[in-house]
Amino acid sequence: MSEVIKAISLFSGGLDSMLSIKMMTNQGIDVTAIHIKTGFGGTKDVSDILEARAKMAGANFRIIDVREDYIQKVLFTPKYGYGKNFNPCIDCHGYMFTVGKAIMRELGASFIFTGEVVGQRPMSQRADAMRQVANIADDKEEKLILRPLSAKLMDITTPEANGWVDREKLYDISGRSRQRQLELAESFGWDDYESPGGGCLLTEAHYSDRIREFISYDKDFDIDDIEILKFGRQFRLDDGVKLAVGRNQEDNLGLQNIDSPKYSVIKLPIAGPYSLIGSNATQSEKELASKIAITYAKSSPSEKYSVEIGDEVFEVSPFEEKKDAQQYFFNR
Repeated sequence: MSEVIKAISLFSGGLDSMLSIKMMTNQGIDVTAIHIKTGFGGTKDVSDILEARAKMAGANFRIIDVREDYIQKVLFTPKYGYGKNFNPCIDCHGYMFTVGKAIMRELGASFIFTGEVVGQRPMSQRADAMRQVANIADDKEEKLILRPLSAKLMDITTPEANGWVDREKLYDISGRSRQRQLELAESFGWDDYESPGGGCLLTEAHYSDRIREFISYDKDFDIDDIEILKFGRQFRLDDGVKLAVGRNQEDNLGLQNIDSPKYSVIKLPIAGPYSLIGSNATQSEKELASKIAITYAKSSPSEKYSVEIGDEVFEVSPFEEKKDAQQYFFNR
């Protein structure tokens, strides 16, 4: 009986990555799908959805949390620069393959693959970009990275050359059209395959602008800062402290999940938004933040309210008009 070949899949949870797994499991490959958590995948926890979709395609599933390492090694110092926004796509892909290859060796797997399609994304899925990714991942000689959906358009990889994978059963898909992928999904009986993460926040202008604004005041960007920039109205007060004020239930829940010594909770005596302020705030900034937060609550300008920040209480009235609070607003 021949030995079962193991492989690692970089798994986004979208249709292309599901199809690439199905193509490998159909060839008898034992696949472990790994979702690499950089922190920028979206505002919601979709781990259960990701696991269900990996299993639907026939793979085991793991989440690898690399948030701290990603900030230190990729986000602010990309060798190949950024895309349109704050997205270091080539360096990001190379880093993910590096992480994936480490897991590959840990599990005794033979190769690594993804659902990437040649020409589908303008920055990271061009032929020259894929060569740059291979250089970052130290795969130029090993050739252990396989892209099953576009393999027939690319040079033969080690998994194909060694017979671990039958090249004739791979595809030659290219470009942005999704027609062939949709036909394959239908043939497998799938109807739940849209990307659950909503894409990468670093490709979005509003989030990229928030990062740029943040680091212009504070170079010590960390995991908690990834999260606070996802939620709420963003303010910058007189001496440069950060204030985030929830806009809705999703924002409030997102901000409540941040438990960091870098930020203090603003507690309102009435129904209103959940708000966080930088723990290094001055007394005047705390008082101003209290006034801004109560302005977005169900409050009256004619009344004073006792707002708590840590052990301190600030007696404040809301602004007469929200536009007075919005002068501190970073509107992206």
